[in-house]
Amino acid sequence: MDHTYYFDGNMKKISWMITTNETKVEQVRTHTENYYDKVSAEQSKYVSLHVGIFWSIGRFIIRNGDAVKVMVDQKLMFDHLTKNKKSDDPFIESRISFINQLIDQRGLDVQYQLIEPKNNLATKLLDS
Repeated sequence: MDHTYYFDGNMKKISWMITTNETKVEQVRTHTENYYDKVSAEQSKYVSLHVGIFWSIGRFIIRNGDAVKVMVDQKLMFDHLTKNKKSDDPFIESRISFINQLIDQRGLDVQYQLIEPKNNLATKLLDS
């Protein structure tokens, strides 16, 4: 199945939206105590990408071998994920490692697409 995955985060919350031709699933979560007001907005986006993919696999929304188009609204993050550019932030590097591990373990066909922040459907969920 083909999925489109939007995600976002700030210092207090993370959000994601997964769409297919037939369905749309939206989630908003408050950061755990370990992260609440302790992570940057950029770090939070990586948490949202990691947690949302993990959650969607656990809920059988995304299954082994599925195609996932990940919509990224920051150029630097896009470069980290697509060009293997390293971040100076060890927290971000560990999230990228976990994300790549999930992708590899589940045989996901992930394509990253750079979008304008105004087109990120998960951003609207943070305001709710």
